[in-house]
Amino acid sequence: MLTFAEPPTAATSQDKRPHAVVIGSGFGGLAAAVRLGARGYRVTVLERLEQAGGRASVFRQDGFTFDAGPTIITLPFLFEELWEMAGRRFKDDIDLRPLNPFYRILFDDGEHFDCSGEEETMRAEIMRLSPADLEGYERFMKHSEAVFKIGFEELAHLPFDTLTKLAGSIPKFARHRADRSVYGLASRFIKDERLRFAFSFHPLFIGGNPFRATSIYSLVSHIERRWGVHFPMGGTGSLVKGLVNLIEGQGSRIRYHADVAEILLRGRAATGVRLTSGEIVPADIVVSNGDPAWTYKHLVPASARRRWTDRKIARTRYSMSLFVWYFGTNRTYPDVHHHTIALGPRYRGLIEDIFDRKVLADDFSLYLHRPTATDPALAPPGCDTFYALSPVPHLESGIDWELEAEPYRRRIEKALSESILPGLKDTIVTSRLMTPVDFRDRLLSHNGAAFSIEPIFTQSAWFRPHNRSEDIARLYLVGAGTHPGAGVPSVLSSARVLDHVVPHAEALA
Repeated sequence: MLTFAEPPTAATSQDKRPHAVVIGSGFGGLAAAVRLGARGYRVTVLERLEQAGGRASVFRQDGFTFDAGPTIITLPFLFEELWEMAGRRFKDDIDLRPLNPFYRILFDDGEHFDCSGEEETMRAEIMRLSPADLEGYERFMKHSEAVFKIGFEELAHLPFDTLTKLAGSIPKFARHRADRSVYGLASRFIKDERLRFAFSFHPLFIGGNPFRATSIYSLVSHIERRWGVHFPMGGTGSLVKGLVNLIEGQGSRIRYHADVAEILLRGRAATGVRLTSGEIVPADIVVSNGDPAWTYKHLVPASARRRWTDRKIARTRYSMSLFVWYFGTNRTYPDVHHHTIALGPRYRGLIEDIFDRKVLADDFSLYLHRPTATDPALAPPGCDTFYALSPVPHLESGIDWELEAEPYRRRIEKALSESILPGLKDTIVTSRLMTPVDFRDRLLSHNGAAFSIEPIFTQSAWFRPHNRSEDIARLYLVGAGTHPGAGVPSVLSSARVLDHVVPHAEALA
């Protein structure tokens, strides 16, 4: 039996603003809701889980607080802009702390590299590892700045939904060799393999293969140097909570346990959604923060799709997935930095195992997050909170994670115990795992891909699912799988694109 949402009450009957429904409450959906609210819409965010955040949700267990996903915050002005649009000051709500160093890279040969925003410190690190690469490093950073001006300042917040816009950008991309990979670009300037890694690995933070991801992503090095890397006190979840408060302060709302089963259409235009409960939520526009493949394959009938057909979805390349082990210890490890990247013996070979051969390799590289290095309140007194993240193949690999998860965790535990976390096994007091299956079943990500569509050149800009749906009028997309891509800055920028493609509420009133 179908029921209709929000029967008239004193509040809703007096609110005559056009209604926008946002599916999902990741950073993209929350940012979209704030922007739509600022442009005159009454917004309802529908979240199928018990909390907001999507990949940025929070786990609390045995007195420990774990950020489930993103932990590196760059370009803080993107958040500040949202607070300003809602009539508040970001610094009044969020205590954002700069990190120095941003992260430590531990190489398999025993060397390390500390990345920071201090130019002299970075030059000293380059000189310590490979003096001959100092000049090349400087030229690489100039290139990174030039790419940032085009790839982010000019294009990241604009829609790429016409061939004219694509054609207009091609000369700029060609001038900066966007067809080249990030690793290939770094190798043009830098000879030392360790430094080539240090300036090419960033696509892994957004689901990309550094040997295949477009060199446009070299802009990350400039972003980090100019704006730094930050962490919000209370964890990344404090940003989610802050955005929820902004939305509610605008007179909009977030509904939890609200699972969308279908985007409703009149002809080829979205008119609202139907929940799995049968409830219908009418809307003037619909914004999906869900994975684009899931949105089109499961929420839009095949008969209404011309571009994003099941065949097109199946032929698209998807990012790798992640294995994440969250754990708390009954002691602290004060010598471990907030962010550590611990490399195994292989780089290219391991990447090929993950992205191409899709096998679970015997070796691995890890990103180790120790937020209590900055905010001790995220663990009980005298304890530390961690997560160890390992890139792994997505679910097309056929890996049986029910069988493989615990043995893989034990291998990670052994490697950490023998290196930067001595005695780890005996200090663990709480533990939790996330595998590609969780990305598929909890976050509804196609193939369990952790970052949606892989960021290669032929799946970037116009080639990604558009922010304004190609198939359905009044349907818009934000998040990792649409333009400009994955990662917190890009996801927030995808919501900025809505300012250019969604009509102002006055036009629909």
